[in-house]
Amino acid sequence: MENLKFTFFFTLIFLIISLLPISLSTDIKVQQNKDEPYVGVNIGTDVSNLLSPADLVAFLQLQKITHVRLYDADAGILKALAKTKIRVIVSVPNNQLLAIGSSNVTAATWIGRNVAAYYPDTLITAVAVGDEVLTTIPSSAPLLMPAIESLYSALLAANLHNQIKISTPNSASIVLDPFPPSQAFFNQTLSPVISQLLQFLSRTQSPLMMNLYPYYVFMENKGVVPLDNSLFKPLTPSKEMVDPNTLLHYTNVLDAMIDSVYFSMKNLNVTDVVVLVTETGWPSKGDSKEPYAKIDNADTYNSNLIKHVFDRSGTPLHPEITSSVYVYELFNEDLRSSPVSEANWGLFYGNSTPVYLLHVSGSGTFLANDTTNQTYCIAMDGIDAKTLQAALDWACGPGRANCSEIQPGESCYQPNNVKNHASYAFDSYYQKEGNSPVSCDFKGAAMITTTDPSRGSCVFPGSKKASDNKTSQVVNSTDASSAGTKRLIGFHGTRMSVFNAGLYLLSGASFCLFYYSFVP
Repeated sequence: MENLKFTFFFTLIFLIISLLPISLSTDIKVQQNKDEPYVGVNIGTDVSNLLSPADLVAFLQLQKITHVRLYDADAGILKALAKTKIRVIVSVPNNQLLAIGSSNVTAATWIGRNVAAYYPDTLITAVAVGDEVLTTIPSSAPLLMPAIESLYSALLAANLHNQIKISTPNSASIVLDPFPPSQAFFNQTLSPVISQLLQFLSRTQSPLMMNLYPYYVFMENKGVVPLDNSLFKPLTPSKEMVDPNTLLHYTNVLDAMIDSVYFSMKNLNVTDVVVLVTETGWPSKGDSKEPYAKIDNADTYNSNLIKHVFDRSGTPLHPEITSSVYVYELFNEDLRSSPVSEANWGLFYGNSTPVYLLHVSGSGTFLANDTTNQTYCIAMDGIDAKTLQAALDWACGPGRANCSEIQPGESCYQPNNVKNHASYAFDSYYQKEGNSPVSCDFKGAAMITTTDPSRGSCVFPGSKKASDNKTSQVVNSTDASSAGTKRLIGFHGTRMSVFNAGLYLLSGASFCLFYYSFVP
């Protein structure tokens, strides 16, 4: 009987202990936002025909986008966002740091005009002070903390300091030797400012904002950093990156970059600040020097990124904490300077048609340009007219495709050419056959695409099918044309300065050693 009591007692103790919350870092959970992790988008203005603020906000609502980041504090957009429940980060441009950091009055005026004037009708959640100041304009580094402190004092005076956070977005290049993550540390020449910044963020329970681009890590280390690791693609155990010091397994580059920031903070004895990814993305088009900047890779990266965040799987170091991210960016910015990729980071063209269709089904209603993996069959480029005509004749004849819409006077007759008519007929047959891959061949004249080929009043069979089958999903379109017009938003010079490029290259060298040392 005594043994039974003894056993019961220790069993009870074991159960109590097992139910206690266990975390790799209990400190950092204090800073973890109680809200679910989210995916937001960056909105800039380097666009030839920018949507009006009202149209922009209507588009955000259509796409179920709940968080945005502006690179300034545009009055029109902030007014249009009022009473929409869309949360917004406003920004202090780099060229205003000197004035704000030198005068508390100027800082108070800025907060009054750009924050207090709109809050709480417009849900401003944070102020981003500058952008990549420490690495793009290091001469302004001494201005950063005075500007941040002055702005915080102004928020405090307005009694908004608990609702609105202040931080500054940083380039990944402030972290040196990031692979493996456990050996990462902040650039020591920047440590005095970074230490002050982290102390401020810890004191005010604000996040460390980081701009993290696996694309650049991959491009600087082609042949060493596998593309699949950069794109969140499923990996076999042999392809996972293993940190030799922690034995943590990394299945994607972004998680490794986030953990390198956490380890760097830990080296400065800061363990209660969370990472907010203020920029990440993949370009859909590039010049000859950027062959991996293409639609398929951009679609894969951003689709898998969104799923990864909504899966709430955290990182190997902090599985209990999932960083929210802001995709760079909402629209292609046609006014951006070279290289070509600079104008092609957007999810949408300026006319609000998708550059590509994200595949994020199962991740809620975020971004309605997901068509639940809807695919279409169209004529392949470079096929001669005779071959296309023969395939068209078969599809509309023996294949029994519905070709009524490509007859003279009907909605899909124009443009009147064999490629256009063949694409419609191919898709009609492909949809009739249940989207079977073998039904989209036509002796090599056809190809499957995820981009809706509909245009204007001409709606392809696959698009009609998606519309008929939709439930709560909103069809993404204001006229789903085949993505022709370029324009929209952006912001600062280039994604990566020469200084940052050099640091990415150094990061890659350490990644090479990391990857090849631990992958069989």
